[in-house]
Amino acid sequence: MKFFVDTAIAEEIRELNDYGLLDGVTTNPSLIAKSGRDFKEVVAEICAIVDGPVSAEVAATDFDGMMVEARILSALAANVVVKLPLTLDGLKACRALSTEGIHTNVTLCFSANQALLAAKAGASYISPFIGRLDDINLDGMALIHEIRAIYDNYGFETEILAASIRSANHVKEAALAGADVATIPPAVIRGLAQHPLTDKGLDQFIKDWTSTGQSIR
Repeated sequence: MKFFVDTAIAEEIRELNDYGLLDGVTTNPSLIAKSGRDFKEVVAEICAIVDGPVSAEVAATDFDGMMVEARILSALAANVVVKLPLTLDGLKACRALSTEGIHTNVTLCFSANQALLAAKAGASYISPFIGRLDDINLDGMALIHEIRAIYDNYGFETEILAASIRSANHVKEAALAGADVATIPPAVIRGLAQHPLTDKGLDQFIKDWTSTGQSIR
């Protein structure tokens, strides 16, 4: 499963990219707003940090507006993926952009039927929001299983990008469900490496090594 980081903070992206853990980045208007910086400037900077896909979302909600903004965003860098809302106009824009060879990420997906439409529209990625479904007492991970089954039934090439991930357990369950990608907050990515027994074992190794009085250097 590929790991995308869900942030617009360049410093966090650089850190995780240096660990060799990143395959791409997702941003959205809310994340850009928190950065307090110019939208296009932030997207271009992120694209220069990572080699993988960087999702940048349109702000328009009508087809014509989405198409204008999508072409502006895709011109910023070769690895930009245009992020579109899962509406009828968004699906129409997805089909048009896909025909032009522009990669797309259809976002705000909350049902298997929506995911089916996105695949038929030629989306490069579909972003089902796991955490937001869990928030209203629905099973977000069940949606990943449903989309995986539908896509496998018909050989759709659209990649399932598990989004709105809140915990390390979400990451594990998305991997077990067959998600192609998980877009994860920086803190959750760091937390994947943590385990109390790892810390305990390392502490004991260090104590035992120190007691020998030796040095590898």
